Amino acid sequence: MLILNLSYKYFFTPLLFVLIFNACASKTPKTSYDLTTCKEELLSSEDYREDEAIDRIVVVKKERRMYLYKEGKLQKSIPISLGKNPIGHKVKRGDNRTPEGKFFIHRKLCSAKYYRSLCISYPRPIDIQKAKEKGFDPGGDITIHAQPKWNAKGKGDAYTLSKNWTQGCVAVTNNVMETLWYEVREGVPVIIR
Repeated sequence: MLILNLSYKYFFTPLLFVLIFNACASKTPKTSYDLTTCKEELLSSEDYREDEAIDRIVVVKKERRMYLYKEGKLQKSIPISLGKNPIGHKVKRGDNRTPEGKFFIHRKLCSAKYYRSLCISYPRPIDIQKAKEKGFDPGGDITIHAQPKWNAKGKGDAYTLSKNWTQGCVAVTNNVMETLWYEVREGVPVIIR
């Protein structure tokens, strides 16, 4: 009996330690961004810097580039990813197309899935009307957003920028969004062609 008690003690004590330790140290990666800082910036209006302001965004789908303008002068040219089905205007929810036309940034969004996002004013009344005539839902929630959490540190930027992978949004790297977030305010025109 003494032998059984000793072996039990020496076998189960380390096993119990391993189980408790592993339960506290989660091995599953975080799949969402912490939104605390982003929300604090929005609440305190620290999400925009007038001296760095961009007053127009132009997305050229064929080139997979986004152009940022200030007072009519090109400030930056940025590589982007588009919807998985990039050719043509968005017609309905689920078509994976990036819409085309004149829009504006209607709000900023702290995104647990894509870091930070600039929401585009799609669907417009004309998009809703055309979709309704065809019996479709026009879709929505189109944004200029950053990267999914798995690419938070940018190690997969070359991969994500080499493909069109969104559901209709315009995707940029997290580093680009770090700058863009402070350069753009609500109301900035967005032209997608």
